[in-house]
Amino acid sequence: MFRNKLFNSIMTDQNEDLGTIEKEKNQYHARLERTLNHPPSAVWSMLTEPENLVEWLAPGHIELFEGGQANLNFVDSGIVIASAVTLFDAPRCIEYSWSGPDEPLRPLRFEVEPTNDGCTLTMSLSTPIDEDIARSCAGFEAHLLMLLAALEGIPIKFPFQRFTETRAAYDEMLGQLAQ
Repeated sequence: MFRNKLFNSIMTDQNEDLGTIEKEKNQYHARLERTLNHPPSAVWSMLTEPENLVEWLAPGHIELFEGGQANLNFVDSGIVIASAVTLFDAPRCIEYSWSGPDEPLRPLRFEVEPTNDGCTLTMSLSTPIDEDIARSCAGFEAHLLMLLAALEGIPIKFPFQRFTETRAAYDEMLGQLAQ
């Protein structure tokens, strides 16, 4: 019973503010931000430790130093990330490319900023202009919901409903950006 109430709370208390997308030359830049009522150390652990990554992102590991390997395998979608850590400032910032071998760079950055009641998590993503940034943002919206659930101790499967809803909203945002 408590678990169901907690899960429903996670689903309904989601910050409905979507991220932002900006277009700059040949790239899109997206930024998604969440205020979390969890200590920065718990969020950092979710971003960097293999046993936690699998709960909300994908199985794999990230070597926690600049130049270290970032390897994640999104088995269900067939996406494989095999890149290098390009920025590492524990316990505040980690960046690697959301790319596989021979793919364009898609820098993905997570920043954790302490607050009085927990922390703010900011995720930034850049993609080439010819890629579907709306799909990418919607995917990360779903993964951020999975992160929140995992922080509460109740990991969930990929929430396709969240993906679908936010995909439509990001598509609309892109339409407005094109005007």
